[in-house]
Amino acid sequence: MKEIRHIVEAFDRIDFSRNQAALAMVARVEGSSYRRTGARMLVFDNGVYVGGISGGCLEGDALRRAQKAIASRQPSMVTYDTTRDDHDQIGIGLGCNGIIDVLFTPLDPANPANPVALLRERAHSRQPHLIATITGCETRPEMLGRVTPYESAAQWERDFPVPELSAAVLADGLEALRTGRTQTLLYALPAGGEMRVCLEVLMPALHLVLYGGNNDIYPLARIGRELGWDLTVVANPLKTDKSLFALGAKVLHPKGEEKPQIDGYTALVLMAHDYRTDFNNLQNALRSGTPYIGLLGPRKRAQKMFDTLETAGNPVPEEDRRRIFSPAGLDIGAVTPEEIALSIAAEIRACFAGRPGASLRLRQGTIHET
Repeated sequence: MKEIRHIVEAFDRIDFSRNQAALAMVARVEGSSYRRTGARMLVFDNGVYVGGISGGCLEGDALRRAQKAIASRQPSMVTYDTTRDDHDQIGIGLGCNGIIDVLFTPLDPANPANPVALLRERAHSRQPHLIATITGCETRPEMLGRVTPYESAAQWERDFPVPELSAAVLADGLEALRTGRTQTLLYALPAGGEMRVCLEVLMPALHLVLYGGNNDIYPLARIGRELGWDLTVVANPLKTDKSLFALGAKVLHPKGEEKPQIDGYTALVLMAHDYRTDFNNLQNALRSGTPYIGLLGPRKRAQKMFDTLETAGNPVPEEDRRRIFSPAGLDIGAVTPEEIALSIAAEIRACFAGRPGASLRLRQGTIHET
C-alpha cells in the first residue's frame, strides 16, 4: 500500500496543463520475478517515474513504453520473457527469470474512474478491496485496460463491461477477496476467443500500535513507517519526542477518550516496561481482534500474567495464546533497540503473511506462492 499511496500523491501533484502521465502495472507473472502482480509505476512524459515494476531490469524499457502509451492515448500490453537464453532480451543477467505481462495505461485526470482515482478511493481503507482489470483480449482489443472495482453485486452487474462473463468473473473475484490472493485468470468468450482478467485484492496497510513511551519505541516506529505501515503510539504526547509526529504517527494519551482503532490488520506491541501497565494493556488487547500481540520481556513475565488471569478465573484460551508473541521478535540475536525493533517488525510481517519467519534457503519450493 505504501507504493500505491506514493503514486496517488505524485499523481495529485501533476500539472496536467504541462505534463501527462501513464500507469504501468504488472498484470501477470509466470515464474520468477522481483515484483508480483499488482506492482505499479507512475510515469510522467518527462521521464520521471514513481514506483517500480521490477528490481530495475525492466524500468528503462517500461519508461519508453509508457511514453508511447501517453502519445497514442491508448493502453497497451507488453510481455517481457526473461526465461530465454537470449542476451538481447531485457532482464537477462539482472535477476529475472520469468514471464511478466505489463499493462500501460495513459491517465486522463478528467475521468473519475481512471486507475489512479480508483486507487485513491481505497488507499486508506481498513477493508480489502477487489479491482478487476481486463489485461488481454485479441477479439475485443477495445476492452484492454478496462477497470471495474467491486462494491456490491448490483454495482458489479451494472459496471462490468463484458456482461456474458460478469457472473463468472465475480465468482472468482469474491473468492480472491476471501483469500486475499491476487490472481490473473483466462475466460472463454461465447463468441470465441479468450479474455484475461487480473483480479487484484488491495489489502489494507498494516496498522502498528505501540503501547509505551520509552526510547525503544522510536526505532520500531521508524521501521514501521519505512514499511508503509500506519502508526499509532499510546503514550503521553507531552513526554514523547516530536519525531513521532514527523513520522505521521497518531499519538494517543493512555488515559484519553480516544482509543486506537484495532482490526484484523493491526499489530499491537506492549512495551511500557511496567508490569502493571503491560498487564492491563494485555487484557484489553485480548478483547480485540488483532492477530498479533507482542509483549517485551522474558517468557516468565508473560507466564506470570497468564497465571494471574487464571487465578482470577479468566484463563487465557489456547487460541488467544497463539496470538501472543512473548518474547516479541524473531531469534536473530538482537541486542540493541534497533536490532530488537528489526526482529519484531520481521515477526509481525511473517505473522500477517502466514509464514514461519525462517531463512529463505530452508523454504521448499518458490519464494512466492503461485
